[in-house]
Order: sequence, then C-alpha cells, then structure tokens
Amino acid sequence: MYILYACMCLFGVAITYRVFQLQFVQGDYWRSKADSLTLDYIKVDPVRGNIYTADGSLLATSVPVYDLRMDFKAGVLASKVFDEKVDSLALCLSKLFNDKSKDAYKRELRNARREGDRYYLLRRGVSYKDLKTVRTFPIFNKGRYKGGLIVEQRNIRQKPFKELAARTVGYKIGTNTPVGLEGYFDKYLACVSGKRLMQKLSGGVWKPVNDEDEVEARDGSDVTTTIELNIQDVASQSLLNQLQKSGAEAGCAVLMEVATGEVKAIANLKRVSDDLYREDFNYAVGYGTEPGSTFKLASLMAGIEDGYIDIDETVDCNGGRISYAPGMLMRDAHEGYKTMTIRHSFEVSSNVGISKVIKQYYQKNEQKFVDRLKKMHVGAGLDLQMKGERPSRIKNTKDEDWSRVTLPYMSIGYETRLTPLQTLAFYNAVANNGKMVKPLFVKEINYRGQITDTCKPTVIADSICSQRTIKIAQELLRGVVQNGTGKNLKLPNYTIAGKTGTAQIAGAGGYRKDGKINYQASFCGYFPAENPKYSCIVVVYNPSVGGYYGAETALPVFKDIADKVFSTNLDMHKELQSDSAILAHHPVIKPGFYKDAKTSCEKLNVPHQASETKGTWASASRDMKGEKIKAISHSEHTVPNVTGMGLRDAIYLLETRGLQVKVIGRGSVSKQSIVAGAKINKGQLITIELS
Repeated sequence: MYILYACMCLFGVAITYRVFQLQFVQGDYWRSKADSLTLDYIKVDPVRGNIYTADGSLLATSVPVYDLRMDFKAGVLASKVFDEKVDSLALCLSKLFNDKSKDAYKRELRNARREGDRYYLLRRGVSYKDLKTVRTFPIFNKGRYKGGLIVEQRNIRQKPFKELAARTVGYKIGTNTPVGLEGYFDKYLACVSGKRLMQKLSGGVWKPVNDEDEVEARDGSDVTTTIELNIQDVASQSLLNQLQKSGAEAGCAVLMEVATGEVKAIANLKRVSDDLYREDFNYAVGYGTEPGSTFKLASLMAGIEDGYIDIDETVDCNGGRISYAPGMLMRDAHEGYKTMTIRHSFEVSSNVGISKVIKQYYQKNEQKFVDRLKKMHVGAGLDLQMKGERPSRIKNTKDEDWSRVTLPYMSIGYETRLTPLQTLAFYNAVANNGKMVKPLFVKEINYRGQITDTCKPTVIADSICSQRTIKIAQELLRGVVQNGTGKNLKLPNYTIAGKTGTAQIAGAGGYRKDGKINYQASFCGYFPAENPKYSCIVVVYNPSVGGYYGAETALPVFKDIADKVFSTNLDMHKELQSDSAILAHHPVIKPGFYKDAKTSCEKLNVPHQASETKGTWASASRDMKGEKIKAISHSEHTVPNVTGMGLRDAIYLLETRGLQVKVIGRGSVSKQSIVAGAKINKGQLITIELS
C-alpha cells in the first residue's frame, strides 16, 4: 500500500516537473512551434482603379512594387550551394540596389542563414524591372523552393503628373480619412478583396504558402474626370507663376463649362517654403472667406429683381469716403469719385456707390435683402463629388452679430462667407441665363473598358431670378471689362465678362496679421461674353509684392487660361469672310526654285500667275486671284535674300555662295543675320532664324 502511494507521489511530481519544464523552460520553443503550424486565409487587397482626365491621361494609378524576402530553410537550399554562391549573390545585390557594400550583404545573409530565418527581409519596394534582374542572381535563379526567394506584391498609388490637380484627386492612405475624388469614389475605385492562404511564423509574421491567391481579388473600377489635361497644365503653371511673382501665400483657379458644370481645370497651390508651392489644400472647395467686390453683382441683382434699382440712375459717391458708424470709414480703392451712374459705380467697383444704393432701398427692411440673396441661391450648398465643402454664410438679421453696419458692408462682400467654387457657381448661373448647375468633377465610371455608371449634369435651380435681371447682370459684367477695372481683359479676338474683387481677409485676430493687412485678390467671369461657353474664377490670397488688387494679381491668370481655351477651341473662333475662306484653302508658295513653285501650283490646281521671264529662282506673293510667281536672280558676290524660303532652299542658296549656315528654330526663314545685298566673304557665318 505504501509502495503504491509512493509511486503515485513520484508520478505526480514527475508530471508537475514536466509541466513546469514545458511552461517555463521550453515554453518559447513550443509556442514558436505552434505558431509555425498556424494556417489562415489573409485578406488580399484588390488593385485600385485608375483616375483619368477627360482625354484619357492618368491622374492617379496603382503601380505594383515587390517586397523581397528569403527563406533560409528552403527544402533543397543546400549548404554547399549557399556557401559557394553567397559571395556572388551579395555582390549582385550591392550593385543593383547600391545601398550596402558587398561585405555587409554577405555578413547579413550568413547571419540569417545561421539563425534559420524563414522570412528574412532583403528589400522593400522593388520595381518589376529590378525583380526580373533579381531572379537571375546566383541562388535565386534556382526558383523559390530551391533558392528560397519569396516575392510579395503590393500596390502603391502614384500621380504621374505630380502636382496637377493633386488635391482634387486626393488620396486614401491606410486608416486616414480619405480626401478628394479618391475618397468620394472609394467604393468604385476599390472593390472586392481576395484571400490568400498564409502560414504564421514566430514573431507573428505571416508568410504566403502559395504564389497564387485562393480567392481572386476583384480590381477596382476606373473613374474618368471632366478635367482637360492641357488646360489644367496652363492653369497650374500660370497660377504658380503669379503666386511666385506676387509673393502670395496661396491661390486657386477653376475653369468650368457653363452649360454642364463640368470642371475642366482646378488648381490649388499653397506656399510651403520660399518660392515652393504645393497642392496641400483645396482652397476652391474648402476655404470660405469674405469674397469682397465679386459679391457686388449679387447685391445689385437683388435690388434689380426687387424692382428698386435702375442701373442708369445716379448715386453720389461722396468722393469715395463714407462712414456708417463712428470710427468705421469705408473707402473706395480710388478716392475722388463723385456723382455717377450705378452702372459706372459697378464698373469701377465703388464701395461707397454700391453700399449707398443698397442701404437706401433696404434699410427699412434689411431681411428682404437677405431673403432675396437666398432666393437667388447665393452661396447655395453644391453637394460636390468630394467631401470638404465649406458651408457658406449669408447673415440673417436675427443673428447675434448683425449690426447697424452689416447691410452696407455685406453689400460689398464683407460680413459674409463664400468659397471660390460657390462664387463661381453663381456667376456661371448668370452666364447660363439663370440656370444654376452643380460643378461636376467626374462624368463616368468604367470597369474593364465598359461604362458602368455616368454622372449627368445636375440642375440646382432652373432660374435664379427673372430673365430681365439676368440680362442686366450680363450687361454689367461686360461693362467691367469694356470700361472698368477689367480693361486688361479687353481682347481683340474674343470677349470676356466678369468682375474684379479685392477684399481684406479677416483672421482670428482681425484684419491684421503681424501689423499688416491681409488681402485677397480675385476675378470671376466668363467668355465669350456674347455666347458664354466657360466660366472661371481666380483667387490669390495675401499677395505681398506688386499690388493686391484683383486687376493686378488675378487677371493675368484668368487671361492665360482663357487664351489657352480659345486657342484650342475652334467653336469659339469667328467664321472667316467668304473671300478669305477661299484663299485659306490655297497653300502659300514660298520663295525658292522657280520650277518647283510653278509645278506645285499646277499639280495642286492652285490659281497662279507666272512671269514670262523664266529663271532659277522665284519670289512669291498672293492676291485675290491667287499666287504670283516672279523669276528673280541672285548675284554670286552678294548675300541673297532668303527670308520666307524653306530651309532646304535657303541652305542650298547660301552654301553655294561660300557661306557657313547656322540654323535656329523650325519652319520658314524669318530672319537672317547678314543683310541681303552685303558683300560675301567666303567662309563667313550667317545665322538664319526659322518660325
């Protein structure tokens, strides 16, 4: 009995000892072993869809990169093979990646081999081109199971055009709140995830069991935007140039198609250091400020719509100075204005003139002015295809901060808040004969080349006011460019209508920062004025060099964008007169060989007259009857006139007379460095410029 009891005690002690040994002495080993036997299906993200411009250029795309690892316990990675080839492998890795010396690579590889590392990291973010090279390296050229190379693909997001519309395109990074189109259209861009069977190694690291996914991921759909790449490029570059020139803190520019609301270009730049600007914030969508003088259009339209204002009535502008409360003096940008029409006070942007008119008609019922603005959808929420729109603020007379000066100051664009895009939407409605449309950034969704969804223009209001008021508003905006602050946009080829804006920017500490007043310069308008196709707004925040008025700072950017649109849009060009149109179909015959010029006209059935005297060379001109070809001769001892010639004829004629020729440009000869008729010095250099 005692023997049995003793045996049982010994057996219990043995079990206790073994448990202790497994738990505390060999615990790490067995836990590691358990981990290595764990298999699970791990989520595999799909390839995110691309974002395209309207003309098919890539704004954002997913590019595959590869993380390279090595399994030093690969089944047949024999010690002999490793020892013989590790030196060569280290040399190849060092030369390709140029990040470590050959000896450093060799030392790390040997250490990982000695420790039996199953998932050793060699390099992250390797391109496909470099991956193909790595597969040819010693040891790795034997394949995964013989060479131990583990390749893991992941996708990174790239913007091929870098800063172009970068903030509007936006981003989606990890768990961060996505912004821009990447965020708003995330459900389309990223679709169904796949699954891959993976093995858990010690340390909680997961290693793929197979190269293939067990459940294939469904790639995301592609998004096609309304942005035109060439116009976007001009908008971004012109805005950048102006910001650098004026030393501004930031700026934005937006071009929109009048009828549809399609945004053709949107640039947002912020100074990050000295002259370096980046698309770090979407000012057009998310930055609300007091708009300043561009708001005067809405104020006058309210008065016209309510039957108060006749723009040809006169107003006394008090010499450009007025006070609506003690200690608050309102000034015009250019003082000295006296009595003038309301029309002209708008054209020259008189603060005193506009505020006096609104104060006169609405002082007994200030709420009526506010109500009219809201009925005209001034500052209406745009429900954009991206998050982050800053709500507008049109004050109400019941608001705590409504004061005795709110009405006159609101009339000229203060004590209110609008984003640039909200201002543009209102001006676009004026250009669109009263119809307000929502700005549109994306027009269709595609999956593997097939359109799966389209985004149609959305009408916010069929008419913001009466047609009579719209026509007067259009007339006022044309007058600003013809007679007022926008004179620099008075162009010969097409017409522009719009309004300049200059405003002091209020911050947390008021209108001054570091003892200086912060300004905002803007211009908002549309073109062609008589048949609007495009509307545009440019806003420059806090310029510090060369003036702060809209006419000085914002107008040049607007003009660059409008010029680009005009030059590439034939629908905006006037039709040629009939006679000119006929001649336009005739090619211009360049001066050159007489025989070639005459034969060209005959073969192409071009009406022409050839001189009776024949010669080697000919001059060419054109009149209403066609081409005139006249034989001429060139002296052997004087420099010939090659202006207007093609390059081949010009070089032949000059070189046969002993001159050395330097060519600049392309096209026909427009200039020559040695005047025609000058005496020739053999071997002399002559430069001809082509254009």
